Amino acid sequence: MSGKKSFQPTPEQLALAQQKKEQRAANRQVQSQSPGPVQVDLVSRPWKPIPIANDEIVHNRTKIMTWNEVDRLDKLLPMLELGGYSHCYASGPAKQHGCLIAFKKALYSLQAQHTVEYDTSSLEHNTGNKRPGNSFRTRNIGLIVSLKSNTDNQRGLLVATTHLFWHPKYTYERIRQMAILVRETLTFRQVQDAQTWPVIVAGDFNFTPNDPAYALLFHKPLLPQHEETIAPSYVVHSSVDPSVSTSLLPGKISCDDESEAVDPDRVITNARPARAEDGQLSVCQIVDLYSTFPKPRSAYHDAITLLRNQGDSIPSFGSQLSALEHSAPNEPEYTSYTHYWKSVLDYIFIFDPIDKQVNVSGILAPMSTADMEPGLPRLGVSGSDHTSLVTEISW
Repeated sequence: MSGKKSFQPTPEQLALAQQKKEQRAANRQVQSQSPGPVQVDLVSRPWKPIPIANDEIVHNRTKIMTWNEVDRLDKLLPMLELGGYSHCYASGPAKQHGCLIAFKKALYSLQAQHTVEYDTSSLEHNTGNKRPGNSFRTRNIGLIVSLKSNTDNQRGLLVATTHLFWHPKYTYERIRQMAILVRETLTFRQVQDAQTWPVIVAGDFNFTPNDPAYALLFHKPLLPQHEETIAPSYVVHSSVDPSVSTSLLPGKISCDDESEAVDPDRVITNARPARAEDGQLSVCQIVDLYSTFPKPRSAYHDAITLLRNQGDSIPSFGSQLSALEHSAPNEPEYTSYTHYWKSVLDYIFIFDPIDKQVNVSGILAPMSTADMEPGLPRLGVSGSDHTSLVTEISW
């Protein structure tokens, strides 16, 4: 019986094996010297407590979040679940992003939710006329939830969030969408028999504190410049009326807000002047409509006003306004800070219960301009081009 010869590597194979061995050793050396995970220093934003006389106020933070332009749910929802949150999500037809409200499961239970589609909702709610009266098919929505306390069946709150149409020149459309959201939210509270619960409306409203929509919401008289801003936005876009020319023009915008805002000075294109049969409300009708709503409060305006009266030097949007521009000046100095657009677009509005007033006991300090330069988003500062607003309330 003949035996097999043992394998004898050639000099070339031995050299190659030694070379690979040395390479593996070198790789291990590099890995051992490599730094660990990148550490990012986050911008510090102090909490601003507000002294309140009522000693019985419970100071545990409400665990509710509202998010706008939410996508990548496959990444976000597992994180919310790990954090102990339940959520409600809704988006407009064929939208790539939507609105989300998250709340701590240990604190609240969902009673009901409602999605408001602005494109199909009419402002003339009680006249029998169901013309939407919209100027643009935006596919934007509002999301409303009713949350009951897990510790007291008589207590709870309603939370609404939205992302209003972004185009700066479509002032009427934002006024229209805001009115629909307020009306539907307050109606929802009534249907839920929750008049003793507060309503929180928070989101990206895409209007500034000196905008007509803000003045209308807070029952301020419209100034001449407000009406001058509204007038050119009485139009109907080709997304609503396909007979309008859709020829390619400089500055043409898409029929939604998926690729929002590059240049705030864009003009209205591919639209015709509104006609009576389009169902858009006149300025007088708009003022009358908003006057039927209770006046809300702004959490940040209330808090910043009190803090400044106590000597805090916290900056506000009002420092940029003239004395005649009277719409609540004490919103944060900025909530959106990009190359093209630096302004206030985000708010936390409060509609009080019918039997009491909500106390604002603290806010997250607005971010300083130095921290946001040269613009957002920015690593270690904000993953969005908007800053977060956080308030603590009790009632």
